[in-house]
Amino acid sequence: MSQWEVVIGIETHVQLATVSKIFSGASTAFGAAPNTQASPVDLALPGVLPVLNKGAVECAIRFGLSVDADVARKSVFARKNYFYPDLPKGYQISQYELPVVQGGGITVIVGQGDKAYEKRIQLTRAHLEEDAGKSLHEDFQGKTGIDLNRAGTPLLEIVTEPDMRSADEAVAYAKALHALVRWIGICDGNMQEGSFRCDANVSVHKPGTPFGTRREIKNLNSFRFLKEAIEYEIRWQIETLEDGGKIQQATVLFDPATGETRAMRSKEDAHDYRYFPDPDLLPLVISEDWIGRTREALPELPQAKKQRFMTDYTLSAYDATTLTSALEVADYYEATVAVAGKAQAKPCANWVMVDLAARLNKDGLEITQSPVSAAQLGGLVARIGDNTISNAIAKKVFEALWAGEGNSADEVIEKQGLKQITDMGAIEKLVDEVLAANAANVAEFKAGKEKAFNALVGQVMKAAKGKANPQQVNDLLRQKLSG
Repeated sequence: MSQWEVVIGIETHVQLATVSKIFSGASTAFGAAPNTQASPVDLALPGVLPVLNKGAVECAIRFGLSVDADVARKSVFARKNYFYPDLPKGYQISQYELPVVQGGGITVIVGQGDKAYEKRIQLTRAHLEEDAGKSLHEDFQGKTGIDLNRAGTPLLEIVTEPDMRSADEAVAYAKALHALVRWIGICDGNMQEGSFRCDANVSVHKPGTPFGTRREIKNLNSFRFLKEAIEYEIRWQIETLEDGGKIQQATVLFDPATGETRAMRSKEDAHDYRYFPDPDLLPLVISEDWIGRTREALPELPQAKKQRFMTDYTLSAYDATTLTSALEVADYYEATVAVAGKAQAKPCANWVMVDLAARLNKDGLEITQSPVSAAQLGGLVARIGDNTISNAIAKKVFEALWAGEGNSADEVIEKQGLKQITDMGAIEKLVDEVLAANAANVAEFKAGKEKAFNALVGQVMKAAKGKANPQQVNDLLRQKLSG
């Protein structure tokens, strides 16, 4: 496979977080009974006219500004003509030659650890369009049902340049884009409900030769499926070419059950859709004032926040990237540091990324649903920092807070008598008792067996019920054993 170069471009359909559709006042709420949210405009009844949703345009502007793209001061809606039973008009209102967002890019981190690298994925465009309805097959024997609730739902279709060279790069891009559209509040990102759907254009060619013929994998609604589909398609194309076959341009579907792609139809080109400006919609004109107001309303963006975390909290690039993977995570972390103190920024990062993340994952919760608030976690980290409790005791306090057994770390520590023993006299008494009772371990340590020292530390901590300061125990034990 090293003889082949892979070329991947991604088209993403982002469902915009508006309460009504892009050209009608019908609701966009998910889960309603079929055809209960389809207005005369969505049904394409005679004489109805589309009216553009200002909120959808606002979402497009927010996205364009967040990726350093050019927000077109004038863009045009076009009719994309094709027949589908879930598209009553016989055409989709989209944008073609003059999209609302042009250019821009997203920087992603691919891989982890020492092998991680940064890559800039350039965007071609992002354009506004309406979604089609949905064909239902499961409940109809030999028939197809049509649900037009989704028809007219506002979409922002975001198209990349063919900049990705592996499935891992494609997934890194998709995850970064998913995080960004949620961060700036234009999409809920719910992939199970179809709010964020990716199409992957995949081709292979020998280095130094023109790009190969691409095949488009449609409607991938999970990052795992995106990776599996691309990897299968790459293998299939290479094997086909090496066996002397040719790749035909096509639209394919991925079957998660088999892990394979299968052709759905020959791929259409732009001329097949007979695009022309929609005569029912005036050109979209966006003023400088509107762009300025939208820019001011944007939150601090992930890349800027990542750099600030590295500067203000001296975090590594990996830690800062992880903590800015979602706005909710970044906000929780900063609120934790605000309570624990800036000197505890790194321990706070560890608790959020490791202990808290593991507990949330175990219980299937989002960070916004955490039973332990940022203020509570910050208070816990502060007590580790001032040696009130050890890390081991802190884990017990955390579990108690998770179970709702106290309003704060201080309350749990007080109630359960978990305050760390730091009095040197009290620790020395415990050490002397353990040394006297464990002559065999003492002899083994003096014979050069380091494991014997760990056993002695364990005995002291057991005698102290885990509350002795571990560092003081270690230092005092070594002092007495060397003496």
